[in-house]
Amino acid sequence: MPTSGSSTPGSPADSSDRPAGTADELVCAIHQPNLLPRLSTLAKIYAADVWVVLDDVQHTRRDYQHRARLGALHHDATRWLSMPTHLPNGRATLIRDARLAEPALTRRRMEGILHEQYRTSPFWPAFAEQLRPLLDLFDTTDRTADITEASTLLLLDLLGWRGRVVRSSNLPARAGRTQRLVDLCRAVGADTYVCGTGGLRYVAPTRFADAGIDLRCFVVPDTGVWVGARTLSAVHSLLVRGVEAVAEAATGHTRRVRLGGAFPS
Repeated sequence: MPTSGSSTPGSPADSSDRPAGTADELVCAIHQPNLLPRLSTLAKIYAADVWVVLDDVQHTRRDYQHRARLGALHHDATRWLSMPTHLPNGRATLIRDARLAEPALTRRRMEGILHEQYRTSPFWPAFAEQLRPLLDLFDTTDRTADITEASTLLLLDLLGWRGRVVRSSNLPARAGRTQRLVDLCRAVGADTYVCGTGGLRYVAPTRFADAGIDLRCFVVPDTGVWVGARTLSAVHSLLVRGVEAVAEAATGHTRRVRLGGAFPS
């Protein structure tokens, strides 16, 4: 399991000791800040030593940047937990510039919906207490990205991740989808970039190879802890199976990344 300096909600940790993994490899994940992210996204970041928070790209309303899909404990129904978000520059608004439309109301809705969905879980009392700092953050910021980044770090902290967090807006990177990713990896000193199947559809692998960066595919299976991992917030697995079971599964996949293996589809 990666171990390192800090993952403080709402603020990047721009320096730390190299996490314990392999002595000669630094693994990087690059992903937008998502609200209580899906388990597949969380596991990808967990497998990395450095998470580059991609906050200087366009906010997408149909993505998971301001919403999460929650599962139910005892049936297959799902529901969305969304944060009403104002885009000052319309569709061109960058993630870092998006603003919460109603922070106080959104806080109450988030707390209420999560309680309604998971209050009968034996893991709910502990999770509700751990959720408190995230809810309190609504009182100090109206930046959607602050909340979504903090929500991801909350879940990573529960799993014991101790990696380094850096925002892309603080790093030099050129334009172009693949070139930006390569430059961000170089900026944090990464040897390996771990990429989901969605990202693999548009990156040019030769660019990574030319830069001396190993490109690895990250895919989670569809059984056990991972049921619904590609569509449901990781909160669902944590409240159904518990932190220990999810952390054990994530750690096993991290070992495979360290060994250079792709995950089975």
